Amino acid sequence: MNQKIEKVKLSEKFSLIPDFWNPRIAGELNGQQVKLAKFKGAFDWHHHEQEDELFLVVKGSFDMEFRDKTITLQPGEFLIVPRGVEHRPVAHEEAEVLLFEPATTVNTGNLTDSERTRTNLERL
Repeated sequence: MNQKIEKVKLSEKFSLIPDFWNPRIAGELNGQQVKLAKFKGAFDWHHHEQEDELFLVVKGSFDMEFRDKTITLQPGEFLIVPRGVEHRPVAHEEAEVLLFEPATTVNTGNLTDSERTRTNLERL
């Protein structure tokens, strides 16, 4: 096994991200990806047919809107959105968010023709 084992410093990785709503891959394990993204403003309403998503706030805060409620996440808090549940993240100020989800997950879920859809993610 010649795999390079290194720690990841989140602040360094986030400093490499100049834009919003464009996740980057920071690590992979067991068919899952650890993605980093900066949020600002409102994303699109969407859902994922096959994948659950975990959102962990590293810096800042954001609201996860559902059709029937809104949950505010602060640094050090995470939320799991089950597959099939329609949701929309909204960040009133810039937020740094770690996502943990299957490698097959497309950021816009069922909205495959959105201008925000990212299918070939950059690796940090």
